[in-house]
Amino acid sequence: MDFQQRASGSRSRLAALPDPSLRFTAPHEYARVLRAAHEQVLDGGPHRPEIPPALLASWQRSMTLGINPDQQSPRHLNEPSDVVGLRRTHRLQAAMPALTDLLADEGSDGRHLLIVTDSDGQVLWRSGSRSALRMADSLEFVEGADWSEAGIGTNAISEALATGRPVQLFSAEHLVRAHHDWACTAAPVRDPRTGSIVGVLDVSGPLDALTRDTMRMVRCAVRVAEELVARNDGGARLSPAAVRPGSGSRPDRGGGQDVAVSSLELLGERPAAVFEDGRRVPLTLRRAEILALLESRRQGWSADELAFELYGDAGSPATIRIEMHRIRAALGAFVASNPYRLKPGSARTSDAFQVRELLTTGHIQQAVARYTAPLLSRSAMLAVEELRLELDTAVADSVRASGSVDVLAAWLATDMGAGDTEALAALKRLVGPDDPRYLAFRPRSDRLERSLLEARPEKQSRKA
Repeated sequence: MDFQQRASGSRSRLAALPDPSLRFTAPHEYARVLRAAHEQVLDGGPHRPEIPPALLASWQRSMTLGINPDQQSPRHLNEPSDVVGLRRTHRLQAAMPALTDLLADEGSDGRHLLIVTDSDGQVLWRSGSRSALRMADSLEFVEGADWSEAGIGTNAISEALATGRPVQLFSAEHLVRAHHDWACTAAPVRDPRTGSIVGVLDVSGPLDALTRDTMRMVRCAVRVAEELVARNDGGARLSPAAVRPGSGSRPDRGGGQDVAVSSLELLGERPAAVFEDGRRVPLTLRRAEILALLESRRQGWSADELAFELYGDAGSPATIRIEMHRIRAALGAFVASNPYRLKPGSARTSDAFQVRELLTTGHIQQAVARYTAPLLSRSAMLAVEELRLELDTAVADSVRASGSVDVLAAWLATDMGAGDTEALAALKRLVGPDDPRYLAFRPRSDRLERSLLEARPEKQSRKA
């Protein structure tokens, strides 16, 4: 009885299939189930429902082609040194800067690999941390290696080529036992005009590095790659730099440089990026929050750190990489990566940062004039709320400590300082209780204080 017969005979038992989501919530336990199914099938026993018929068919094709489940090494089509020349003429060359920026996990603690192959499954590019690359080296998952079914048996790359669809293989879904500690997600990259496959994009790593976002991340990256392939093929051939995400992922028109971002507007309810040509491009609240965090720390942020700040324990570095790619596509080289930060030389240019700079240089009255609204006033993200409070406290404390009647009066005349009773008391001490400069602000302060007192009993009664 061959694989296909055992598969068809087992459909009545599909209800026993364990929940595939266990690969995210209990990866090592689910891997043990798959390994048991793998061994049972290869030993000629009854089919296990954990291995779907299409996967069994791939296993059978692979072994017919001479692949041994205990095989360690793939077939090699070229030496790694020879692959350099193949890359130069490959159509995905122009997309690699964007793909690396979007998917590569090259930090010291990076766990997954970015792999890009040609249309035959030959590895052309790979990127990852040193430890991830060492793990790949142990499997000869290197440039020039053939990861088609004929080269190393059933894997995510070979399945993407065989089916023409995005696929995800986990642990013992791979035919070769040496791959059972890996989780791999791959998708074909197609020529947008003809539909033919030009290569495969793969993200591979340890079992517990797989997340629910991995497939979405790979699909997103494929769309980016296909768009860049289309742009590169349309009209004049573009250089890789012309489609790099840092340049806005758009062709360089007329041989000139893309217009750079000159400043950010982060104060108030309508965040925006202002370009050197005067254009004001609105920012979504989420992107503005990310930029505020980037500006707040000179050493930058890792994808993991940003994921936690933005989404808490449910945050995924993959989501951050997708969002950062979109930000870089919109703002160009204003944002740098590895780690994520505002580019040196163009960084720390928001209106909020300018307020801080004016304070530190002693130009308090100019800072008051610049501080027209709270930092990202619509944001409820804890990290932004802390930055907002820090800025507000810095301005208010500087005003109160200035000892300047003009500075205090300017602050109390603003919406931001109108309710500052401590500043009003400081002004009173300087000019006296009968001075018009004090009396001009006291009614408004009294009204705000009455409003607060009236609101307190109402809140307490609601709690009761």
